[in-house]
Amino acid sequence: MTPPVVAIAGCPNAGKTTLFNHLAGARHSVGNWPGQTVERHEGTLSIDGEEFRVVDLPGIYGLVAVSAEESIATGFLAGERPAAAITVVDVTKLNTGLHLVAQVSEAGIRQVVALNMWDVADRRGLTVDLGALQEALGARVVPTVARRGEGMVDLRAAVAEVARTAGPPTPMVIDYGPVVERHLGALVEAAVDIPEVLRLGPPRWVMLQLLAGDAETRRRVGAVAGGEAMLRAAQGEAAAITAETGSAVEVVLAERRFEWVAGLLARVAIGAPAGTNWSDRFDRVLTHRWLGLPVFLAVMWVVLRVTADVTAPFVDWVDATISGPVSRWAASLLGAASLDGGWVESLVVDGILAGVGGVLAFVPVLFGLYLMLALLEDSGYMARTAVVMDRAMRAVGIPGKAFLPMMVGFGCTVPAIYATRTLDSARDRLLAGLLTPFMSCGARLPVYVLLAGVFFGGRRSTVVLAMYLLGMLVAVLIGLLLSKTVLRETDPTPLVMVLPDFRLPNARTVWSLVRSRTWAFIKGAGTVILAASVAVWLLLAIPVGGGGFADTDVERSAFGAASRGAAVAFGPAGFGEWQQAGALLSGFIAKEVVVSTLAQLYATDGADQEGKSQSLGADLREIGSGFARAAGETLRALPGVVGLGLIDLDDDSPSSLQSAIRTSFGASSGGHGALAGMAFLVFVLLYTPCIAAVAAFRQEFGTRWMWFIVFGQLTVAWLGALATFQVGRLLGLG
Repeated sequence: MTPPVVAIAGCPNAGKTTLFNHLAGARHSVGNWPGQTVERHEGTLSIDGEEFRVVDLPGIYGLVAVSAEESIATGFLAGERPAAAITVVDVTKLNTGLHLVAQVSEAGIRQVVALNMWDVADRRGLTVDLGALQEALGARVVPTVARRGEGMVDLRAAVAEVARTAGPPTPMVIDYGPVVERHLGALVEAAVDIPEVLRLGPPRWVMLQLLAGDAETRRRVGAVAGGEAMLRAAQGEAAAITAETGSAVEVVLAERRFEWVAGLLARVAIGAPAGTNWSDRFDRVLTHRWLGLPVFLAVMWVVLRVTADVTAPFVDWVDATISGPVSRWAASLLGAASLDGGWVESLVVDGILAGVGGVLAFVPVLFGLYLMLALLEDSGYMARTAVVMDRAMRAVGIPGKAFLPMMVGFGCTVPAIYATRTLDSARDRLLAGLLTPFMSCGARLPVYVLLAGVFFGGRRSTVVLAMYLLGMLVAVLIGLLLSKTVLRETDPTPLVMVLPDFRLPNARTVWSLVRSRTWAFIKGAGTVILAASVAVWLLLAIPVGGGGFADTDVERSAFGAASRGAAVAFGPAGFGEWQQAGALLSGFIAKEVVVSTLAQLYATDGADQEGKSQSLGADLREIGSGFARAAGETLRALPGVVGLGLIDLDDDSPSSLQSAIRTSFGASSGGHGALAGMAFLVFVLLYTPCIAAVAAFRQEFGTRWMWFIVFGQLTVAWLGALATFQVGRLLGLG
C-alpha cells in the first residue's frame, strides 16, 4: 500500500527544511535566505510503526504561484492533495505565515500548523494563545524550535492524528465582501454542473484560484470537459470585480485575507512593537541606502582575506605532503611490485598524484570560503544583499532579487542556475541565468590563489577580491546590454521579500553546510578531476611526432599538439605557450582542472621531483611538523586578517611549480609575467563555465541560450584578457 503523503509548506526562511531534516532524518542544505529549496525533497517518516512519505516544498507566500519555484509547491498541493500538510510559520512573522495557513485551509487540505522559532518569540516577549488560535484555524497548532529539534515529538503525534482522520475536511470560509462574494457565488453555482471541475478541489477554492489568475489552476480546469467555458466565465467575473472595486482581483482577495489575519492576531497574539529587536537595529545599517554597499564590500573583503591568506599555510602543507611523502610512498609501493620506471609509475606519480594532488592542495582554501559563506547564509545576511543591491541593479534593468542566485554562484554555478527559479518572471530568470556564470565559483578560487600567489605574493587576497568584483562588474555591464536589447524589461517587478531575522549562526547548521560542500569538492577530485588527470596524462603519453608511449617529448605528444594549435589564439593576451593553453582547454571540464593540468604539465617538464628516499618515521615526522608549522602560521595570520589586514604572506621559497609558472609566463609575455598572469586570471574568470553548469543551463533555458553562453562568454573572456595585457603593457605595467 502506498504510504500517506505529508507535505511541508511555509514561507521562505520559516524553517521548513530544518524541520524536514529532523522528521525524515535527512541532511539537506538549509539556509537563512529565500530560494534555498528550489526543488522538492522527499523522505520517509515512521510514526508508531506507520510509514509516511514526507515532501519538503519550496517556500511560498500563497497558493497563487508567481515564480517557477512556487509553481512546484502549489502544483504539488493542488494536484496530489496530501493526507496532511505541515504549514511552518515563523512565529515572529505571524501576519505573513497565517495568510498562507488560511489559503491551505481554504484549499481543503488538512494541516498541522508548526509555530517555529518559538524561542525567539520568548526572547522578544511575544505571546500567543495557542488554544484560541487552534480553535480559530480549526487545525492543530504545535510550537517548535526546528534548529534544536524541540517540539518534534508533539508534531509527529499531531501529524499522525490529522493524517488518519476519516472523512473529507471542512474548508475554511473567509468573507471577501459583498462584491466578491456575489461574483464568486455565481461561479460556484456554474461549477456544480461540471463534475470534473469539482474533483479538482473545493469548488469555492477552485473558483478563487481562477479569479486570482493562478496559472496551474487555469491549466487544470482548461483540461477537463466544459473547462474552457468555466475559464471564460471566471475571466468575465474577475473583470466585473475589478470594475466595481477599482482594484485587481488578486489585490482585493489578499487585502481581505490580511484583514482576517489582523483580526485573528488581535485576539490571540500579544507582542513587542516592530523595530525594537536587535535584528531590526542591525538592518538600519546593513540595508541603509548609502551604508549598505560599503558594508557589503567590507564583508567580502574579510571573507576573501580569510579565504586566501589565513588558509595559505595549510595549502603549502597539503602540497608538500602530496608531492613529498605521498609520492615517495607511491613510488616505493610500485617498486616493490616491480612496476617502477615505466608507464605505470608515470601514470600514478605524474598523472594521478600530480593532477589530483594539485587540486586537493586547495581544499583548505575551499573550506575557508565555504565556512565564510555558511556564516553569511545562516546569519541572514545573504538575503540582505538583495536589498542592498536592488537599487543599483534596478538602474540597469536587473532585479535586485537576482543577486541572490548570483551570490549562490560564489559557491557553485550549478545550484545558482537552479536558484533562478525564485525570480518572478521568465525574463528575469533568463537574465539572472546568463549573468550568474560570471560570478567566481569555488572551482575558480584555486586558480586565483595559485596564480596570485606566484605573481603578487602578499597581495594575493587583493587580487582575488579584484577578480570577484570584476566578475560582478562584468555581469552588471552585460546585464545592462541585454536589458537594453534582446531582454528588454517591459513590466518591472518590484522587490518583494520578507527578510529573515538576523541571527547568530548555528554551529550545527554551519558545520553541515561546510562539510557537505567540502566533501562534494573532494568527491569531485576523486571522479571528474581524476578522470581529467588520467585523460591529460594519456594524451601526454601518446606520441604524434616521434618517440614511444609514455616516452615522448611532451611537446610532441597528442596533448602538446592540440595545445600548440590553441596557443596561437592566446599569444596576443600574453599567455601563448602550449602549457597555458592546454590548462585552459582542460578547464572546460571543470575550472579546478586548470590547476591539476598545470601541475601535471610542469611536473612532466621536470619541475617537481620526488625527493630523496627516507624512512617512514621521517616522513611522518615531516608531515606532523609541517602541520604544526601551518597551524602556527595560521594563528599568527588570523589577527592581521580580521583586524588591520597588514600581514604579508609572501612566499620567500616558492615551490618548483610556482617557479615553473613564473618562468613560463615571463617567457610567453616578453618579460611581462605578472601582467600575463593577470590576463590569464581574467580569462579564467570570464570564460565558459564547466560542463555541469552548461548542462544545468540547457535544462533550465534551452539549447539556443546554452550555445549563447558557451560562445558568448568565450568571446568576452578573450577580449577581456587581450585588453588586460595589451592596455597594461602600454601603461608600462607588469
